Amino acid sequence: MSIQIPQEVLPILGTIFQVFKNWWWVLPIFFLWRPFLFIWRWSRMEKYDAAVKKVLLEVRMPKEVIKPVKGMDVVFAGLHAIHDVFTWREKWLEGQFQLNYSFEIVSLGGEVHFYIRTAEAFRHIVESNIYSQYPEAEIFEVPDYVKAVPQDIPNKEWDLFGMDMINTKPSAYPIKTYLKFEEETQAKEEKRVDPLAGFLEGLATLKPGEQLWLQIIAKPIRDEIPWKDEALKIRDEIVGRKKPEEDSFLSFLLKGLGSVITGVPPGYEEKKEFEQESETRLGVRTTKTTGKTTIALKKEDKGPGVIPIEMKLTPGEREIVFALEQKISKFAYDCNMRYIYLGKKDAFFKPMARTPYGFFKSISSENMGGFKPDKHSITKMKSPFFWPLDSRRVYLRKRHLFRYYCRRMTPKFPRPGGTYVLNTEELATLFHFPGRTVAPAPSVPRIETKKGEAPTNLPTE
Repeated sequence: MSIQIPQEVLPILGTIFQVFKNWWWVLPIFFLWRPFLFIWRWSRMEKYDAAVKKVLLEVRMPKEVIKPVKGMDVVFAGLHAIHDVFTWREKWLEGQFQLNYSFEIVSLGGEVHFYIRTAEAFRHIVESNIYSQYPEAEIFEVPDYVKAVPQDIPNKEWDLFGMDMINTKPSAYPIKTYLKFEEETQAKEEKRVDPLAGFLEGLATLKPGEQLWLQIIAKPIRDEIPWKDEALKIRDEIVGRKKPEEDSFLSFLLKGLGSVITGVPPGYEEKKEFEQESETRLGVRTTKTTGKTTIALKKEDKGPGVIPIEMKLTPGEREIVFALEQKISKFAYDCNMRYIYLGKKDAFFKPMARTPYGFFKSISSENMGGFKPDKHSITKMKSPFFWPLDSRRVYLRKRHLFRYYCRRMTPKFPRPGGTYVLNTEELATLFHFPGRTVAPAPSVPRIETKKGEAPTNLPTE
């Protein structure tokens, strides 16, 4: 059965065909525009990143650290100074992007080191902020330890186990910080409880041939990520506070058209509803003759007064609300945390890879934030359908994790994602310099002698 096309439709189809024949090349551009922008941006970022020289700084702590962990909170607030806003030219032509820090706690055969990797241009910012709170510490540049091992791990001689850590809840929820472990009045070090102490003791038990690397990548942010709005939304839901909804453009036009037809000014119905609700709850009355408004509390509202909102919350809800507001009050970083346990196969002992678990559990809580392994990056596989390929998939995960650790990249680079927001207080809990009284691990290198200032009358010639 053939389809008969009316004669009057043929010119229209011919015109459409001619348009498509002449302009077909516009369709690929329309669909490939976003991938092109992504690839262009990525290539410019790679070129810019290769031109930025990086340095790895090791921080050696003094024997006694008088200041509490709060000193590191101040350090992270000062390090936030590298945050920048880029113009269109800097972003799309020069490929500039917000540089980050990498804070690393590393055990090399049981010897623990504290490293900070940053751009060489920001070295003075790191040193000045650390010396301001830890004047007796020593900071010096060292070779990158990741280059001291084969770069093709896993191989016949070396093996590794590791994972990225993700937040158990949205970024608005804070983790358990150092303020939960100590009281502000306890200034003496021997009275403080340090969440990092157990982790350092575990790192000190590693044997020669074993290594464990913990890495925290932190990028300063301000309003790039709307995590503060998310925190305020969660807070308002807990306290029962409703946020006024903004009218869409269509509803605004419909309201304006309705006011023209009915003659009722816009907002009249909302105002009337508000007055009725106020009269019901507070006894608001408006005298028609004078137009004056009087407020008289209803009989059931008289007495000691209305119960405050905070008194209606449970202790757990009050704690969450306080923690949310405390978190958004400080500077924040977009972060990713991962760790790798690696070593030669004759010394590789996989149960040692669980050394950081206790540390992650101690700073996590059920009602607020915490850390758990990312199932998409952990270097093990238990799939009943693809078990013949599991060994190959695990090998690729190990190579991917090792490469991204060495390059200090976020899990989904160059795409965003896989990160979470931590403020300065949370970062100070994860990375700080405890004294020997709190963390007596003998394998942590420390400065045994104190430095003093030179006499003012010392001759210079």
